[in-house]
Amino acid sequence: MIALLTGAGGQLGRALQRLAPAGTRLKALTHAELDIADEAAVHEALRVVGPALVINAAAFTRVDEAESRAEDAMRVNGTGPAVLAAACRDSRAWLLHVSTDYVFDGTHNLPYPPSAQPNPLSVYGRTKLAGELAVRQMLADSSTVVRTSWLYAAGHRNFLATMLQRMTAGAPLRVVSDQVGAPTAATSLAGVLWALAARRASGTYHWCDSGVASWYDFAVAIGEEAHAVHLLSAPASVTPISAHEYLTRAPRPRYSVLDKRDTERLLGSSAPHWRAALR
Repeated sequence: MIALLTGAGGQLGRALQRLAPAGTRLKALTHAELDIADEAAVHEALRVVGPALVINAAAFTRVDEAESRAEDAMRVNGTGPAVLAAACRDSRAWLLHVSTDYVFDGTHNLPYPPSAQPNPLSVYGRTKLAGELAVRQMLADSSTVVRTSWLYAAGHRNFLATMLQRMTAGAPLRVVSDQVGAPTAATSLAGVLWALAARRASGTYHWCDSGVASWYDFAVAIGEEAHAVHLLSAPASVTPISAHEYLTRAPRPRYSVLDKRDTERLLGSSAPHWRAALR
């Protein structure tokens, strides 16, 4: 199978490359190599590569920065997926598009199923929702949209890296304890994306690692696991605080756990617990 991957330089893009199934001829393009909002460039890329599958891992993920760069965020998160969908429709390629738990407002107390009504709170969430809608409207029967949450990987700029850096420096840590979600390892998600692509599963699916955590829980676990493998000389001290004590430009959902049971049933496998994946 010939596949084209966009956003190849990001944490998910790199995981997808490492876990590409045997026999897959994967053309992986970074943002510098392909601007997914450039209609001519996208059509030319699909013409040259001739993929049966396109995986869109490109995204503007800097949530707070998106508040002041709404046009840039929309270009990558909204316009780009629409351009990819149009090109896939013309070339009859399947499109697998990655979205986020931040399309929800976090007012529920139970995991969000794929059918739940989105109501994003931030520019990031709104632009990601725009991308989802464009893909589903243009490729209703030949696309897969997968929402995930709190993605992280080693060697990339993310919450995990930030916590490790500050813990190593001995900096005091105050972390929000009243926003709850599910940390998800990029390798966990990448394997599921390839499995869904192989099944040509159309529709919207959810995937995250199992269990729930606050950002505070995640930070404490990072410190404990880092100490266990001798990255830290002692577990770090972390103080829980409320979201009101740590104001950010972009509002976050209070609760954004995703219901992934449909995906687990389809694939016949269960997600690892987030703590095991972190370890």
